Amino acid sequence: MAVIENTLATNGAAYKANRDGMLALIARMRALEERARVASAAAKDRFHKRGQLLPRERVALVLDPGSPFLELSTLAGYMFDVPDAEKSVPGGGLIAGIGFVSGIRCMVSANDAGIDAGALQPFGLDKTLRVQEMALENKLPYVQLVESAGANLLRYRVEDFVRGGNIFRNLARLSAAGLPVVTVTHGSSTAGGAYQTGLSDYIVMVRGRTRAFLAGPPLLKAATGEIATEEELGGAEMHTSISGLGDYLAEDDRDALRIAREIMAKLEWDRPGTIQNNFRPPRYDAEELLGVMPMDHKRPVDMRQAIARFIDDSDFTEFSPGYGPATVCGHARIEGQAIGIITNNGPLDVPGANKATHFIQACCQSRTPLLYMNNTTGYMVGREYEEAGMIKHGSKMIQAVTSATVPQITIYCGASFGAGNYGMCGRGFHPRFCFSWPNARTAVMGGEQAAETMAIVTEAAAARRGKPVVKEQLEAMKAQIVGVFDGQMDVFSTSARVLDDGVIDPRDTRAVLSEVLAICREGDARNPQRMQFSVARP
Repeated sequence: MAVIENTLATNGAAYKANRDGMLALIARMRALEERARVASAAAKDRFHKRGQLLPRERVALVLDPGSPFLELSTLAGYMFDVPDAEKSVPGGGLIAGIGFVSGIRCMVSANDAGIDAGALQPFGLDKTLRVQEMALENKLPYVQLVESAGANLLRYRVEDFVRGGNIFRNLARLSAAGLPVVTVTHGSSTAGGAYQTGLSDYIVMVRGRTRAFLAGPPLLKAATGEIATEEELGGAEMHTSISGLGDYLAEDDRDALRIAREIMAKLEWDRPGTIQNNFRPPRYDAEELLGVMPMDHKRPVDMRQAIARFIDDSDFTEFSPGYGPATVCGHARIEGQAIGIITNNGPLDVPGANKATHFIQACCQSRTPLLYMNNTTGYMVGREYEEAGMIKHGSKMIQAVTSATVPQITIYCGASFGAGNYGMCGRGFHPRFCFSWPNARTAVMGGEQAAETMAIVTEAAAARRGKPVVKEQLEAMKAQIVGVFDGQMDVFSTSARVLDDGVIDPRDTRAVLSEVLAICREGDARNPQRMQFSVARP
């Protein structure tokens, strides 16, 4: 046993400043999530008057009572619907997450029809494609609750139309992979969106509410002169008795969700088994994770103190601790589930990159999932490091990440700059799951470094031309660059662009990791081409 010794001074000023800063960021995140809920709930009277449930009420009823629900990408599209930070409503017009339906772990996706009639909001397409990708990779049945006005034509972009075809392609891929697609069409499913219903394995429609047609009555009349009501053209009764599109006719939303749960209950599908619970919790309070990370990414931090607060018994067997000490690697367990952890106490140097490469390969050999906790300003630069082969050894680490045969999970905990983002399995390297802590920063480099770099380049170019540099213009350029970088590197910008799968409270890290490790284990057990990994010690 190698218990991490506590060195966190929880009574110190630095800890308190870190804690206050983290709590403020968490409060901001929760306020934005609540704003989306309130915006959707504002339609409550209208929905209930016509006998419908609100989108979040639908999600709650389709899920098993009291079961965990890992909601994903709650900040998607923030500040892209409107540029006003006080009015922007995040979420992309979609509620999505992983939860249990009749005992089966599923990906659940619901159009948030309480906002703009369920029309996709900015980055709603990216969010949809991401959750479909996660369902495919983790072998999760896909339950979708459909009611959407489709694309917002006032924000039409041809690239969204073309890329949107991937939604339907993925539905076909899910079905082809043996993953049931169960759809409840609560309301409109029109034009191209009709295929969201049509490309499903089981389709539940609601009497008097479902509308599924390629062309609604106005377009139909304009195109062909034919006159038909919405019910005649694409109502639930027509589709379940004449066209055959619908498989089940429900009387209302509640009845439809009951039917969806019954469909899942009758499937021949392995339910998750019980995990041995003879593990010990961390020796240190998860509340203390609030004060571990400094708000300034340039300040040093010992990431072992973070690890100690979410792994079983704070027991961490560190790998090669004396070699490349700024890169921390080691084995641990989370609720009995084995995991290899790689994190950073500074930039990645040659020994650190070599150690990480070796550790990744060893974890693949033992079928141990990997967790990357990003906290690095990147790979070391300078003549000494270039001569030592930083590019060569950093490339080997990136190759090891790319070629890993076990599930890889990434959490942005602090800085994730430059190629360090790549070597630490950033989003571009397709980790199975990717989350951020509220204080995280992601960029090619820090804003000040970028500004200083461009200032040096500008001064050198002016010298070659024999022209003086106007100091005021140079300072204005530097300020602009800092503003551009700082405006895109925090989690409220990166998560809005769906560059992670959501921002999590550090205190929830253990619970989130326990869930995603179970999801990975179950998914790989259903995929004979993947190597399975163990849960408990023999």
